[in-house]
Amino acid sequence: MNIHMNLKENSYDIVVEKGILLRANQHLNLNRRVLIVTDSGVPEEYAQTIKNQCKEAIICTVEQGESSKSLETFGFLLQKMLENNFSRNDCVVAVGGGVVGDLSGFVASTYMRGIDFYNVPTTLLSQIDSSIGGKTAINLGNVKNIVGSFYQPKKVLIDSELLKTLPKRQIANGLAEAIKMALTSDSKLFDIIENNDIEENIDDIIIRSLNIKKSVVEQDEKESGLRKILNFGHTIGHGIEVSEDLYHGECVALGLIPLCNKKIRPRVIEVLKKCNLYNLIDFDWDKITQAIFHDKKADGEFVTITTVPEVGSFEIEKIKCNEVIEIAKTCFNKILQE
Repeated sequence: MNIHMNLKENSYDIVVEKGILLRANQHLNLNRRVLIVTDSGVPEEYAQTIKNQCKEAIICTVEQGESSKSLETFGFLLQKMLENNFSRNDCVVAVGGGVVGDLSGFVASTYMRGIDFYNVPTTLLSQIDSSIGGKTAINLGNVKNIVGSFYQPKKVLIDSELLKTLPKRQIANGLAEAIKMALTSDSKLFDIIENNDIEENIDDIIIRSLNIKKSVVEQDEKESGLRKILNFGHTIGHGIEVSEDLYHGECVALGLIPLCNKKIRPRVIEVLKKCNLYNLIDFDWDKITQAIFHDKKADGEFVTITTVPEVGSFEIEKIKCNEVIEIAKTCFNKILQE
């Protein structure tokens, strides 16, 4: 299936097709120098498969995890391109999850003020969320994604066959973002996740999630309004992510709960349990508070949040950071006492 992201001069296609990795050169212009960025957690044959279809390619493997979204790794990749005489006509291909995509996209956006960037996401989380939309970034200090740019890829290839090597926890990590989008925008998608076998419906879940994000990004590419709904659960989730040893999606899943209306909260919790995303623990609220105040979405004492009154609908409001923390504290404390 071909999904067209209509962003005028920044438009591109998202191609969703089983086995497309083996036919990447039919969709990407690889007849030039190609920097292939992957990480140590991705099967080596994925990057090698892309390299075998290139005229001239270098594979750079960074360490798995958020630590690679650093100024040091960013500089290392730029230096590699400089040493190998990359020009403005060459390109970067990300083969990996969200960390690789965010890092590679930022590298591509800055080398010679911007060269072509292709994304081949290999995790469910990146396939349904971070691989499209053009957000690229690295971390600075303990602040996630604080340095970055909006830079759209030239094309995205999504191959659900690549998910077969993922552990169940990584699949759950990605489902959190699908649940997030379903809650704000697609009650049918929520129903699919709630009442059907996940594995049998994974392609439908990916495509429906992509179409939600496509619609939002087309209306608000630079996050001046509507696109903020994609941050649903992230304000609290990022705070948890900084303070606890949990995956991004696991933290976002927890961040959704306090911002859902009490009427639908039991349904949400049951879906999170089904997807192995219900990991309530004794949170470090001091660290969470510090992270929320430093969140890039915060404006001084205020932060814009999305709430869900009914499955498939949303409201956006601006409240004080302290209020978000109190809402989360009250919600989680009540659940833990039940």
